[in-house]
Amino acid sequence: MTGHVALDPVALDPGGTRGAALAAVRGAFARAGLDEPALDARILVAEAAGVRPGVLLAELERPLGADATARLAGFAARRLAHEPVWRILGEAEFWGLRFRLAPQTLVPRPDTETLVETALALAPGRAPRILDLGTGSGCILVALLAERRDASGIGLDRSEEACRTARENARANGVGDRAAFVVGDWTGALAPAPGFDLVVSNPPYIPEGDLPGLAREVRAHDPVRALDGGADGLDAYRAILARGRDLLAPGGVLAVEVGIGQAEPVSRLGETHGLVFLRLARDLAGIPRIVVFGR
Repeated sequence: MTGHVALDPVALDPGGTRGAALAAVRGAFARAGLDEPALDARILVAEAAGVRPGVLLAELERPLGADATARLAGFAARRLAHEPVWRILGEAEFWGLRFRLAPQTLVPRPDTETLVETALALAPGRAPRILDLGTGSGCILVALLAERRDASGIGLDRSEEACRTARENARANGVGDRAAFVVGDWTGALAPAPGFDLVVSNPPYIPEGDLPGLAREVRAHDPVRALDGGADGLDAYRAILARGRDLLAPGGVLAVEVGIGQAEPVSRLGETHGLVFLRLARDLAGIPRIVVFGR
């Protein structure tokens, strides 16, 4: 019998089955108090075994193998150190698409799919020109372009590495010929009066004083610049909304994701800059999440 691979406080047997490994990792994660131990374990065991999670569950009696066991031990140690699963994998799923991650990009979150849903519902019938401010991994723009085959768009981010990652994700998801990515600080890199039909953004909105209290997975692994919204969390909205009217074509809409309790102050900011409040969309938890403006 080969030796065991340590996974504190259990051990993984290289000669054991996928099911045994799944149970061991799930138990370790649960004892460590991780939020979703069963889901995280299933994803990581499947990745180590080189199969999809659904296939894993159908083949639990198959041997995991020594190489896969070693990979899993590494994955599990990183997760027990509170590294997010998607950071460990290097990619995440959003809107049914896969997105490669970089240290300078946020992990796409399910709440942000509300922004995509809202934008699609409000996009004009004509072939829309889309602008995604703070594009990160490009997940919002790529999802919109995947749904609207007549659309084209620009993703803007102040991180060069984020723009490179977004460009790769656009190509990998089949929309690279309709997407361009620009390095710049909010709207400063754009020509005057660009006339977009749809402007979207999930900007940094965490008040800087709240950053130390974020979950360890977020605080230690997401880029601070993509989280820090300044003293009151609204700095990015001030920059975006100050030029909101200039960004939009006639009939265009601007939709931004907001944090908890920010919908009202962001709405007021937009109106202060001459935008017309159109609607508020809530996420799956019923929290006001998307604020939409028109010219």
